Amino acid sequence: MTKTETVPTDAGEARITWHPAPEPRRVLALGHGAGGGIEARDLAALAAALPALGTTVALVEQPWRVAGKKLAPAPKTLDTGWRGLWPALAAQGLPVVAGGRSAGARVACRTGAELGAAAVLALAFPLHPPGRPERSRADELLATGLPTLVVQGDNDPFGKPGEFPEGPYELAAIPYGDHGFALPKRAPVGQDEAVGRIVGAVTGWLAALR
Repeated sequence: MTKTETVPTDAGEARITWHPAPEPRRVLALGHGAGGGIEARDLAALAAALPALGTTVALVEQPWRVAGKKLAPAPKTLDTGWRGLWPALAAQGLPVVAGGRSAGARVACRTGAELGAAAVLALAFPLHPPGRPERSRADELLATGLPTLVVQGDNDPFGKPGEFPEGPYELAAIPYGDHGFALPKRAPVGQDEAVGRIVGAVTGWLAALR
């Protein structure tokens, strides 16, 4: 049964929607992107699947989203909101994996080690703005200092799997997926299969964490 918690931060009130595991071994905190909320297909699928496998999922809404604003603030402000709600994520005394999709993935990468995260999950990491590969954000990913998994769509305009540099992280490619892991209608695999691959990749990675 889900539970919603409002958390004050220096960037405004954030909101956590808890999907508790019956016998939790860890918490997976997932932030949303700059263009959507916690209803994103990858976040929703992980929240539905992981609790039964021992991972409590905390879907985090940044203060700007809670306040009803349409545009995300600067990265520094996103990091401030994430830092402010971290004590609520860690309050259960369990290891916390920092994660998110797109802009939320960047936040997790930038702050994970500082906050004491056990690992980092980067869904649809925006390696660069579309059409601007010279504006790489690879340094954020390469500097996590933690076990890190990137789950990336093969057709993501923010960075295809083949564009990622070598580094101390794992990468799971989702065939035909775009930045939201949506598949074109003519793809030889279905949308449910693609989402299943996301869940499978994350589940296997979490199980291997020490």
